[in-house]
Amino acid sequence: MNVASRPVIPGKTRTCPHCKATILESLSICPGCLHHLRFDSEAAKRQVAATSALRVEGLIRHPPLEEPWEYFVVIAIRNDRGEEVARQVVNVGALQGAEKRTFTLSVEMLPPQAPVSPTNNSQPGRPGPAGVNASPGKPVSAAQAAGLKPPVPGQKR
Repeated sequence: MNVASRPVIPGKTRTCPHCKATILESLSICPGCLHHLRFDSEAAKRQVAATSALRVEGLIRHPPLEEPWEYFVVIAIRNDRGEEVARQVVNVGALQGAEKRTFTLSVEMLPPQAPVSPTNNSQPGRPGPAGVNASPGKPVSAAQAAGLKPPVPGQKR
């Protein structure tokens, strides 16, 4: 059975039911908790094809004989005009003597979503199943695809 991905508006979000993070609707695996959200082979292929546009990793090591240090991790995103569009405190904590923490920031970019292929093999502008016109960009209802016609008033079935 070939299940086609449903078209998704780029940038549209939803909430992961497992970790409650806001994620892209087009993802089939949550990038936060790594739980599978649905089986969608096309979305999974697209997610695997994601490329890392930015990856920064750093290590903080606390000196062994000093008082504890506190830390907080803040992510800020700015648009092309330098205006802050998002800011979030991701985590807070403290480092005791000789402890260390590694912090990694990554930004993954997804390739464009492949267009959804039509379910019939008719050519554009030529009748498809049950005489339905399969022109590109023209939506076809389930009733039209099944060849059903609206009832005519006064006519018996």
